[in-house]
Amino acid sequence: MSSSARSPYLYLLFAWYFCCSKSLPTRISQESVNDRPVIGILTQIVSDESMKPFGSTYIPASYVKYVESGGSRVMPIRLTLTTAEYENIFKNINGLIFIGGAADLETSDFARVAKIFYKLALAANDAGDFFPIWGTCMGMQLLTVLVAGENLLTDTKAENLALPLNLTTEAYSSRMFQGFPEKLIKALTQEPLTGNFHHYGITVETFHENEKLRSFFTLLSTNVATNGAHFVSTLEGIRYPFYGVQWHPEVNRFQWDRKLNFPHSPHAVQLSSLLAEFFVNEGRRSLHHFINPEEEASSLIYSYTPVYARNFTSYEQLYFF
Repeated sequence: MSSSARSPYLYLLFAWYFCCSKSLPTRISQESVNDRPVIGILTQIVSDESMKPFGSTYIPASYVKYVESGGSRVMPIRLTLTTAEYENIFKNINGLIFIGGAADLETSDFARVAKIFYKLALAANDAGDFFPIWGTCMGMQLLTVLVAGENLLTDTKAENLALPLNLTTEAYSSRMFQGFPEKLIKALTQEPLTGNFHHYGITVETFHENEKLRSFFTLLSTNVATNGAHFVSTLEGIRYPFYGVQWHPEVNRFQWDRKLNFPHSPHAVQLSSLLAEFFVNEGRRSLHHFINPEEEASSLIYSYTPVYARNFTSYEQLYFF
């Protein structure tokens, strides 16, 4: 091939290299998916005397199974580590769950550690480093405390109640529910698919009156408490991939106490399954990872054995730490 014949070809080759090679890293970063996600679950403080012989913190096995069923692995996060250790953990995991339970949402170790991760997640997302957080029941309440900077909870008791959701207009275009079949969305508004086991929550009135909450979250659903109070039952971050539910999606498939109203219908199971997959898929968008495979293996929940707990709690199994 003559030099004159090669010139157009070389010109196009060099043009592609200098133009496209510079854009490739950005495109790869946007489209990359982490197929080995690890979701951290913040442990809960043991307060029940019957549980104290087993450990100082715990995670119900239903949360672990819930996350694993979505296609992720689980890392339990203790409440006794240093800030530097939490910062290192943050670099290794791909999302975080604040579970339900009972703890002071401003002064407890649970709240203190959650605040560390919350600030890390805000900064990371602001820098383009995707990192999702999910709060269930007390976990959602904690998210509202972190966002508002104060505890705005009031009596919204809905103890042992399975309820449909009163979806807002925004719910139909939300990230959380966007992949739901139309039939399931309809069932969600008509059938008792969500298990509620709480005494406190954020009223709809408080949500709309608080500028910090309404500018941070989109309100996706509401419900009515035993005392008639209208409370916030589902939230989704506007700018950040932070999600909160006042109800318990994990119980639909993994808790079976006959005395409690755990929804187990086909639609209830489908709801739980889709939400687990949704949050794990959010975690797949995080490219955090363990540098050391041995450290990764030793950090996962597989190193621990769940304890049969039905004879002293409403849970079938608990992990203690």
